[in-house]
Amino acid sequence: MSESFLQIRGLKKHFGTKRVLDGIDLDIARASVTTIIGKSGIGKSVFLKCIANLMAPDAGEILLDGVSMGSNRRAADQSEGFTFSYMFQNNALFDSLTAFENVALPLREVVGLPTEAVAERVTELLEQLDLGEAGSRYPAELSGGMQKRVALARALVTNPEVVLFDEPTTGLDPERKFGVFDMISDYRERFGFTALLVSHDIPEVFEISDKVAWLDEGKIRFFGDPSELAADSPRSWSGLLQSSESVEKS
Repeated sequence: MSESFLQIRGLKKHFGTKRVLDGIDLDIARASVTTIIGKSGIGKSVFLKCIANLMAPDAGEILLDGVSMGSNRRAADQSEGFTFSYMFQNNALFDSLTAFENVALPLREVVGLPTEAVAERVTELLEQLDLGEAGSRYPAELSGGMQKRVALARALVTNPEVVLFDEPTTGLDPERKFGVFDMISDYRERFGFTALLVSHDIPEVFEISDKVAWLDEGKIRFFGDPSELAADSPRSWSGLLQSSESVEKS
């Protein structure tokens, strides 16, 4: 497992005078799960969105295998380069589209694959995620767990190298939270993507995390094995979850 697949160097993001990301350096291993933790509103989602190119950083560089991400993106039908996918909070499925249409959307709107190629790829992926019978159903007709899998299928349909998960267990009860974590762990192993995850579910998320990064006041204060944090007391974890002035941008 490479220790420098996703490299983040000097990443900065300001909103006015507020320094949200203040020179982030991070190295993510290939096919690993890295979880970003920290206080609410500290900038974890901003960090993910800068990596995904949904938000422009003020400074810094993001590299994959030593190559600048900005110069090495690819479409899903190209054989070289890399792609990122983003799984939003609360799934962000379109209510007016069926599960099949939600999953097909990136291929139709962004990649522009022929209709037959889209149908083949989406059908295969739905089967792989045990959603073969759900393709014609709308999100409101699906259970919460199935909605999560549809959202993951949409994130995976472009064969991404890196999948970013922004609070994937928001609003779920404990049992369903563990189900989502198991889903991420299982499909990471099956599909081989690299996962970067934002979560407040401490210490539960440690069970699927290879590494944990603690973001605080624009800096990475800790990066390492989750067992090093898991050995600490719950009182210490609570300090990571206290609210701060909100800077998370949608």
